[in-house]
Amino acid sequence: MDRRKPDWLKVGLPTGASVARLDRLVGELGLHTVCQEALCPNLGECWGAGTMTIMLLGEVCTRACKFCAVHTGNPGGRLDPEEPEKVARAVKALGLGYVVLTSVDRDDLPDGGAGQFARTVRAIKAAAPGTRVEALTPDFQGDRAAVATVLEAGLDVFAHNLETVRRLTPAVRDPRAGYDQSLAVLAFAREYREEKGLSYLTKSSLMVGLGETDEEIRAAMADLRAVGVEVLTLGQYLRPTKNHLPVARYVPPEEFAKYRDWGYAMGFLEVFAGPLVRSSYRAERVFREARE
Repeated sequence: MDRRKPDWLKVGLPTGASVARLDRLVGELGLHTVCQEALCPNLGECWGAGTMTIMLLGEVCTRACKFCAVHTGNPGGRLDPEEPEKVARAVKALGLGYVVLTSVDRDDLPDGGAGQFARTVRAIKAAAPGTRVEALTPDFQGDRAAVATVLEAGLDVFAHNLETVRRLTPAVRDPRAGYDQSLAVLAFAREYREEKGLSYLTKSSLMVGLGETDEEIRAAMADLRAVGVEVLTLGQYLRPTKNHLPVARYVPPEEFAKYRDWGYAMGFLEVFAGPLVRSSYRAERVFREARE
């Protein structure tokens, strides 16, 4: 498909004093943000609300999902030991009220980078105690010990994206990123919270417009509820380059409203669904409303 984008996907460039200030500071502090690198259409809205998504563990991913524009390769175990403190200082300097930490997949590291996530969460909480922290993690190859390392760090939200429906997973995601493996990671996060008396929320995200049916979307949402996921976001897949999967369909806003209604009927605490919604879209608002 990939014809001209419909009007509901057209947005203006992010502007304003707040966005300009944060953009300058991000550059000065040497941060990598998904907001900028993915050319997110919601950058202005999120940054204006004091929310930012920071990418840890470098810019080279060991996997090659067909929807993602991040460079693929072997980082060779390289890790910046100062990254957690650098990020914490930046979060404090930027005055962020809510930060999302995400990363590339790092299958070259023994723990998949879980320790770096945990150290960064703790460093942020020490430097800026009032800042809420969401960790949007890889699957760590299903390693429960690695997942637990992140869960014990004091985060406020644990997120891991299912990305797409079961049937399309082999065509959309890297072969090492299985549908059931992602569900198992999310199920463990819920079980671990109950076992240890922790208080984080669990969250996941789905892309639509890849050729899935309504029945498959409902089934994926039901699978996420069955493993205890409480917060769900759904957004339109957009092809980053001609080397990636084409868009099968541009889903209109009224269908996203339908997905949102399905989600609330299934028992999700919060559902954000819309053409421009991304997994970290207005994360501070999602957290606040899910806690109310």
